[in-house]
Amino acid sequence: MRTIKELTITVISDEGRLAERISAVMSGYQTNIIWHPSIDHLADEFWDNPASVIILDTIVPQEQLLACESLLEQIQQHHPQPQVIILTTAEDAGRVANWLSEGTYHYTKIPVSDYELRSIIESAVEDQHPAPTEEALPESNKVTQLHKIIGQSAAMQEAFGRIRKAASVDIPILLMGETGTGKDLAAQAIHHLSNRREKPYLAVNLGSLPTELVASELFGHERGSFSGAVERHRGVFERADGGTVLLDEIDAVEEKVRVSLLRVLEQQKFQRLGGAEDVTSGVRVIAATNADLVAMAQRGEFRKDLFYRLDVFRIEIPPLRERPEDIRPLINRFVEMFNESLHANVKTIASDVILRLEAYEWPGNVRELKNVIQRAMLICEGEELLLEHLPPRLRDGERTSMTVSFDVGTPLESVEKTMIQRALLVTNNNRKEAAKLLGISRRMIYNKLERHGLK
Repeated sequence: MRTIKELTITVISDEGRLAERISAVMSGYQTNIIWHPSIDHLADEFWDNPASVIILDTIVPQEQLLACESLLEQIQQHHPQPQVIILTTAEDAGRVANWLSEGTYHYTKIPVSDYELRSIIESAVEDQHPAPTEEALPESNKVTQLHKIIGQSAAMQEAFGRIRKAASVDIPILLMGETGTGKDLAAQAIHHLSNRREKPYLAVNLGSLPTELVASELFGHERGSFSGAVERHRGVFERADGGTVLLDEIDAVEEKVRVSLLRVLEQQKFQRLGGAEDVTSGVRVIAATNADLVAMAQRGEFRKDLFYRLDVFRIEIPPLRERPEDIRPLINRFVEMFNESLHANVKTIASDVILRLEAYEWPGNVRELKNVIQRAMLICEGEELLLEHLPPRLRDGERTSMTVSFDVGTPLESVEKTMIQRALLVTNNNRKEAAKLLGISRRMIYNKLERHGLK
């Protein structure tokens, strides 16, 4: 967690005991606790005493809900730094989850332990938008790795923030992204950063299992429940009790299993195949898919009630082609990894190899890049990876497209770096020709190459 010099926390509670408890829980920090007995007092005084964190002790009454949402929206518009934490009952969790799905708030169910309360406050501060300063932090100061996920691009920095937020609250998570983007690593990170980290983490690829075995793998079965069931089998929901279950390719599961999944999410109960007794399981469910689950639900191809239960908090992992600035750090990580596992000794990578890898559109995303580096290092017998070590589709310059597109909001630094990389590739690394193509001087392109670390 980043260093906190001073932390101001506004507590809204009908009694002052929560404020005293938070003061004790956060005793390791220099904290200033401001207590208000109602949301009305916050409206009157917040502008004069803005806080880093706002904690609502109980969910506001239904008749005050719109007014409360409006106030919090105003606070976020004028003071983007404060984070809002809502302590709520299980009955009101659904209403609060709707706020959380907008990506602004944290919530946790009461009663809450001191450890969990401290963790969620620390996570909220970690997710804060930085206060404006005259000098922005240099690019090198960004967090480039979260658990096992690597990414320095703006898109991955946003994903990191949502992963940290997901870890701080105990709700279902929906991971969406193309095959190979690292949804499984994101699920692992959420579990590792959560207060369930000491409990089991189990992943099930629903698309790879035979249809007849899916229910048995998830819920278990009793002896004799079907041919070949010679003894009782405990499914993942039972084995992972208290931990996290990743349901990968959730779109592939059949209707009968979807009904049982819905019951697990709503009641935390299920029955083993062939069993008559309910089994209780307090797991946290993370679902992942590379399909457009929203469209499937709208077309009636996926149960809407199950979709809404899974889609409480959504995290989208961007494809590698939309974050080319992450390719080089990923390459470095894979080279380091395979130097160790393959007992290789690769020390450098030829510049034309880097250019080719950065220009390729990676339909298989990070997984494909990892496989390409592994193959190249198996073939390489020296200390430098060369173009000849790449597979033909990259060695011969095969690419799906040389068209470059950017989302509105992409940092100009990233746009400039990508355009320079593509120009060098088109001109076979001829810097004079690349400068002409970009409409800049040869001297300027050398300056930009050095600035972007492309020399």
